[in-house]
Amino acid sequence: AIAGTWLAIQHQAISTLEQQSAALHKAIAARSSDASAESPNTKPADPTKAANAKDPIDWKKIAEQLTDSARILEAGGTGDMRMIVRFRERLQAMSKEELVAAYDEIAALDCPTETREMLEAMIFWPLVEKDPELALTKFIDRFHDRNVFHGNNVLPTWMQLPYAMQKWAEKDPASASAWFDQQIAAGKFDSKALNGYSQSRVNFEGILIDTLLGTDPEAAGRRLAAMPEDQRDAVLAGISYQPLKDEEQLAFATLVREQVSKENQAPYLAEQASNLFGKKDYAKVTEFLDRIQATPAERRASVEQVAESSIRTISRQSKITREDIDTLREWVTAQAPESTGRATGRALANSLQGSRKLDFSEAAELAVQYHDASDNDDVLYWFLRNSWSVAEKNKEQARILAGKISDAKRREERLQNLQ
Repeated sequence: AIAGTWLAIQHQAISTLEQQSAALHKAIAARSSDASAESPNTKPADPTKAANAKDPIDWKKIAEQLTDSARILEAGGTGDMRMIVRFRERLQAMSKEELVAAYDEIAALDCPTETREMLEAMIFWPLVEKDPELALTKFIDRFHDRNVFHGNNVLPTWMQLPYAMQKWAEKDPASASAWFDQQIAAGKFDSKALNGYSQSRVNFEGILIDTLLGTDPEAAGRRLAAMPEDQRDAVLAGISYQPLKDEEQLAFATLVREQVSKENQAPYLAEQASNLFGKKDYAKVTEFLDRIQATPAERRASVEQVAESSIRTISRQSKITREDIDTLREWVTAQAPESTGRATGRALANSLQGSRKLDFSEAAELAVQYHDASDNDDVLYWFLRNSWSVAEKNKEQARILAGKISDAKRREERLQNLQ
């Protein structure tokens, strides 16, 4: 689980880089537009060129400005964002050779380590966009440099390296895979742990396999099969934490079904399904389950996990209503009717969590209503079981609910937990 979460962090880092890239290009375009508006008779400037682009960069001055800006950000201020945008703009205008050469200049700077790392990370990003193969091959050793810093919303170089792998694989998956295999054979991704577990290899394999899902799923399968089983599970877990594109979903399901023991397959697919819920809409989850031709067991596991996660998602935005639960129940009944009561109980338990949570009495009232409308005890049993910490603080009311459970064994179990 920890390894899968770490791989998910790498995916999130890549997403952050892509968002920053889009924001930077938008800022550059805006600056160019403003300049054109102020001087309508002049020829529009190339938006990728900063002012004085041919002048040498004063790295010491830039380092001082970044250090000051980081200090302001840490204190809760905004920092000099215009300076940062101008600097990124200048970096975008540099050639890949100039960017590589800049590393040597930065290495000689007399400045705090965090500032140097920040400068290197800001340079690495445009280098990846220009030549991901060069960026990866030249700086792969930085993946083992796990110094993490905060400031100016810049990811350290080692966290950007999987992004370079993704970009290279998107352009030339065969070459990227061959290079990676050479690095593995050369021991670059060997583990120092006694159990042989290599987190760095898991991270890169996860990004590469994820990229191959949409272009060459057979190659993705071969790569996964070549990994040790514990690392294979971590890769799949990391991929499952991120929403996949429609065309990648069946390939992912196939990987899971072919390379994971049958009893452990459903959780991976359920995790992917839970990422597809959005804006109180279960349509994309239904499309996913239909697209992968989910088995009854896979569908049931996915429906129950989505039922819990969707209520948590909604409760972060607004207080759960009867309409929210009714919509959920309607969807669950259409997908896995045997899970309706259990999913309802768990969903009501989750509605007690978060900043916009229901009071126990409000959730309990809904639980009783759904219980009375059904012919089994699932709603009350799972509501009390999954809300035990809150029920403990509302023991008298919880015991009244437990007393309504018709099954003697279940009723006694809940009452024993509420003594």
